[in-house]
Amino acid sequence: MEFSQYVWPLAAFATGATALFTAVLLVLTKDLHGRHSLDSTFGPQRFHTQPTPRIGGIAIVCGVLLGTLLIAGESRYILRIIVLAGVPAFAFGLLEDLTKRVRVSTRLFATLGSGLLGWFVTGITIADVNVPWLDALLLWTPAAVLFTAFAVSGVANAFNIIDGFNGLASGTAVIVLTAMGLLSLHLGDVQVGHVCVMLAAAVLGFFLVNWPLGKLFLGDGGAYFVGFAIAWVAVLLLQRHPQVSAWCPLLICAYPVLEVLFSMLRRRQRHLDVGHPDHLHLHSLVMRRVACQRFPNISRTLCNSITGAMLWLMTLLPALWAVSFYDSTPMLMLGLIVYTLGYHALYVRLVWFRWNRQWWSRPVPILPDSK
Repeated sequence: MEFSQYVWPLAAFATGATALFTAVLLVLTKDLHGRHSLDSTFGPQRFHTQPTPRIGGIAIVCGVLLGTLLIAGESRYILRIIVLAGVPAFAFGLLEDLTKRVRVSTRLFATLGSGLLGWFVTGITIADVNVPWLDALLLWTPAAVLFTAFAVSGVANAFNIIDGFNGLASGTAVIVLTAMGLLSLHLGDVQVGHVCVMLAAAVLGFFLVNWPLGKLFLGDGGAYFVGFAIAWVAVLLLQRHPQVSAWCPLLICAYPVLEVLFSMLRRRQRHLDVGHPDHLHLHSLVMRRVACQRFPNISRTLCNSITGAMLWLMTLLPALWAVSFYDSTPMLMLGLIVYTLGYHALYVRLVWFRWNRQWWSRPVPILPDSK
């Protein structure tokens, strides 16, 4: 038995504790770095009431770095690859957190770079997506490399999109990593399972400072790094276990991925750039039209946190379905179709304040930016 099989629970605890300690330290020292790290309360995607540090990704990375020193064997190798390949995504995201001047396109290329770096170091790509014509194309190595990089970048950017409320992105990440970890252990892949535990522990350490009081935000650096790590774990699952359908990790990550696609479609319909910020995301509507109306007497901070908790269900349900039918492409496709229709129906309900019998034929709502 590997030594790591005995120590990984303690290693996971230490990883989470390190992330928690670093997160608390970042909050206590905000007067020193606040001129660069504080997130203002103004803007279409600002729902907090006090300027708050948005560099929580540092805490997560510090926890993961310690984790690479505490575990052994193949798990250590995988975790080190994630840290190494995640550098471009984390670095450019953190630069945006500190300067607020990094273009969306630059950050997109940084996440693509992380995907390409992951392939360059390991030689691993997504080669089978259970779509015959696409599988034939992926037999060509350059196509497989580009597809993998775009898929990884898409997930990384998806987690950045849902990073809008206390506990939303980090809680979603913990659920996703737990689902992938349980699936890995079910398949007998303890190495990837341990990596999932270590990553989840680091995110959980940050989560305890972020939710429910919102003392520290994940930021672009944290969101990109966590999203990349999750995407790379998904790539490893598909590469190491051919029986796992490519639709399984897609369904596990359905909520952030659909949020990205729906946001792009909505903005295109409004003749805006796809990267244009707005407060018309599903989580924004849930806060304004569900959480704050159901709990009118609580503080805005707690309303923010309740919204994040409400939306954990958006990840938990498809994750349970995906893990249950991980090797059945038809069932996974059915689950994704049902989830997509349900997502759209809920969005329409929040926009028009009523269930409509013909919600499936309604176009994506075009709303003003004002509340």
